[in-house]
Amino acid sequence: MRKEYLNLKIRVIAIILLVFTVIAVLSGCQASSGQDDSWEKVKQKGKFVLGLDEGFPPMGFADENGELVGFDIDVAREVCARLGIELVLQPINWDAKEQELNTGNIDCIWNGFTITEERKKNILFTEPYMNNRQVIVVKEDAPYNTLEDLKGKKLGLQSQSSAQDALDSHEDFKASLGEVVLFDTNTIAIMDLEKGGIDALLVDEIVIRYYMQTKSAEFKILDKELSHEEYGIGFRKNDRQLMLKIQDTLKEMAKDGTLAEISKKWFNEDITTIGK
Repeated sequence: MRKEYLNLKIRVIAIILLVFTVIAVLSGCQASSGQDDSWEKVKQKGKFVLGLDEGFPPMGFADENGELVGFDIDVAREVCARLGIELVLQPINWDAKEQELNTGNIDCIWNGFTITEERKKNILFTEPYMNNRQVIVVKEDAPYNTLEDLKGKKLGLQSQSSAQDALDSHEDFKASLGEVVLFDTNTIAIMDLEKGGIDALLVDEIVIRYYMQTKSAEFKILDKELSHEEYGIGFRKNDRQLMLKIQDTLKEMAKDGTLAEISKKWFNEDITTIGK
């Protein structure tokens, strides 16, 4: 009788262990399936942390009073207002933007962020919301009109930017240069061009045209562009629900004209592309 009781007890324990094992396996499968609660986390937290380069006018930058302003910031504020969450602006080191995103310090990269095939390997992008070009800028009175004229000259650009990618894709032009100077921000690079520290600057057309318009800077843009680009908002690969929530809200803003209004404020015309 005692032996039968022990056997029964062993069987009961085995069944209990089996049940716990099944539960653990199912829980593991659910986790590994990548269940996406990214939007719910932001909603519950009530805050959406936007990572930006604070020296990238007019998309996002610190003005003369130190306040973070710009086209992307205005758009993000409206998106968050519609979603009932608080926008938190977090300046980041642009060289470490992907690390900032993947460690959870920020919820997205939203600051004139160019979509590239290389970046898409590690980042989930929204649909493009604006077009851009990488262009060469020189002083208005400089004797440079073509890429060939810059042979042996000093070219500046922002480190770890799409300008650097554009230059790398034009190997012959890069090899013809005397020196390539990397800057932390486009603002610093533009100032160096103004004072003659570099002969030319490779930069986003949107950035330099805004600078020329607001600062009355005496620059000229060479005819030859180095790349055509599109701006998008970057999220962690698994945060698809959060990305879709932001993207859908952008499309609503495009449909009701709000996005166009913000664009006209910064560019005097609607140059947005999403929802068109």
